[in-house]
Amino acid sequence: MDLAPEELQFFSIPDILGESISIPKRSPKTFYLITLALIFPLSFAILAHSLFTHPILTQLQSHPLVDPAQTRHEWTLLLTFQFFYLIFLFAFSLLSTAAVVFTVASFYTSKPVSFSSTISAIPKVFRRLFITFAWVSLLMFVYNALLIAFLVIFVIAVDNHNALLSFLAFMVILVLFLVVHVYITALWHLASVVSVLEPVYGLAAMKKSYELLKGRVKMAFILVFGYLAICAVIGGIFGSIVVHGGERHGVFGRIVVGGFLVGVLVIVNLVGLLVQSVFYYVCKSYHHQEIDKSALYDHLGGYLGEYVPLKSSIQMENLDA
Repeated sequence: MDLAPEELQFFSIPDILGESISIPKRSPKTFYLITLALIFPLSFAILAHSLFTHPILTQLQSHPLVDPAQTRHEWTLLLTFQFFYLIFLFAFSLLSTAAVVFTVASFYTSKPVSFSSTISAIPKVFRRLFITFAWVSLLMFVYNALLIAFLVIFVIAVDNHNALLSFLAFMVILVLFLVVHVYITALWHLASVVSVLEPVYGLAAMKKSYELLKGRVKMAFILVFGYLAICAVIGGIFGSIVVHGGERHGVFGRIVVGGFLVGVLVIVNLVGLLVQSVFYYVCKSYHHQEIDKSALYDHLGGYLGEYVPLKSSIQMENLDA
């Protein structure tokens, strides 16, 4: 992040990826500890959770009505596991985002960087991210409700052999999944960065993210879709070899492949978090919204309990307007 802010607006996707990959070299120890403490547990949980749920689902599908008491026990076990898994997933996702965004911003403002300072800032950052995440979850709830509704319409149309309605429902589902889902994900990621680096969060951060995405929607779509596609491929290979490949692959082979895929996902998640941070600065530069580095320095210091000047603001966007 040594480039002049005005140069960032001309960044292409390869430039963003290159800049993102180079950031950890500035403080390898800090990013090593962040990866080990936060990103590795997150990546491991994403892949390994199917190892625990698959045996339970197999039991439920094989003997659903043999023993009602056993069936209820297995459903309770499955739902309990899923509940704690989701809490763990969301918590470590937000913690990883907070750590990486704060660290990259510290580099941007030439603020001293260390793992201890990053961890110290997380509690205050986490609250802002959680509120933003709550608003995004509400938006995702509406999206999922629409998706389920059109899935039901599609199934009914297929059963009734209504070709036109089936086609229309399928096209809507395709648009919802490939366009709306990717856009909401991009909106969420950018709003997360805004929540950390600017004095807004929640719905206000989402509105700011929406404004910043204007003119950069295509770039955001490619980045997010690429990330989701890579994660889907990793998850598919893990499922076919490690989870369902017991008869075709030995234990040792499954362990090796599983460990390798977890390592790959760790790298993908780290780069993804770095990319969303760099993309924020690219969007700010594209809209000619200059960031006052000294004010951002003070803003970051506020997370660490440092003195923050009363009129400090990192938003240099025609304050007199």
